[in-house]
Amino acid sequence: MSFLQNIVSYFHKYFALTSITVIDVIEIIIIAILFYYLMIWFRKTRAWTLFKGIIIILIIVLLAAIFNFNTILWIASKTLSVGVIALIIIFQPELRRALEQLGRRSIFHGIFFSNGTKKMRFSDKLIEEVLKAVSDLSRDKTGALICLEMDVGLDEFIHTGIELDSVVSSQLLENIFEDKTPLHDGAVIIRDERIVAATCYLPMSSSRSLNKKYGTRHRAALGLSEVSDAVTIVVSEETGGISLTARGKMFEDMELGDLKQQLLEAQTGTAEESLLTKIKKGETNNGQGQSVPEEVDRQ
Repeated sequence: MSFLQNIVSYFHKYFALTSITVIDVIEIIIIAILFYYLMIWFRKTRAWTLFKGIIIILIIVLLAAIFNFNTILWIASKTLSVGVIALIIIFQPELRRALEQLGRRSIFHGIFFSNGTKKMRFSDKLIEEVLKAVSDLSRDKTGALICLEMDVGLDEFIHTGIELDSVVSSQLLENIFEDKTPLHDGAVIIRDERIVAATCYLPMSSSRSLNKKYGTRHRAALGLSEVSDAVTIVVSEETGGISLTARGKMFEDMELGDLKQQLLEAQTGTAEESLLTKIKKGETNNGQGQSVPEEVDRQ
């Protein structure tokens, strides 16, 4: 009984409502909208994992307040000011990008003008253009690194390259990766049916289990898949082999048919038992039909 009394008394003490005015309702709506978009923003960045940790800490503090754990409350009160400063430092890149996006977008458009339909990440035409380019690049043994942005934004990597904002076409992709051209070195990032940037620098994978035969393109593609949900296609300059990385895994020597199937399944993200869902389970085969273990050399 004392447990229930503590909970009731706590909520009576801190959440007792005397009277609600129109101003209060407006404030609640504004705070709810801001909180909603804050959660959406966190969900699409790497800060989401850190944010979940903060939520756990807040839950612990709330339980400590309910059960009168004075030592935990004392520690929390002493570290609150330092914690706020630490959060600003930790989330500085994400906060800067959020403010930039706030200046470019209308936050009310999605609320009042949404038609309720699920938007496809990219079109069939884009898939065909990418496949044709990959086929020609593979045949000519021209190295390539093509990234398809999914839900997690890749702005921090886009800013490292040269912004293009061009329509996706196989001819343009082949020309970008043509040896000795100014844009051939680095990655191409595709977002919303357009090539947004080329010569982008991607984070190198630090995995010690990565096979030493892989060059910088494969390491960069795998590194991006470890920090985002992007799907990246790699064409080897030495062998012309086609690889795909997603969810921290690499799948090599893929046939064009298999690659097309995976892109179609990633198009909406709703396919069951697809490559992108099996990646988490370690049940997927590579292009040659051989099993890919969970913690091997990512072949």
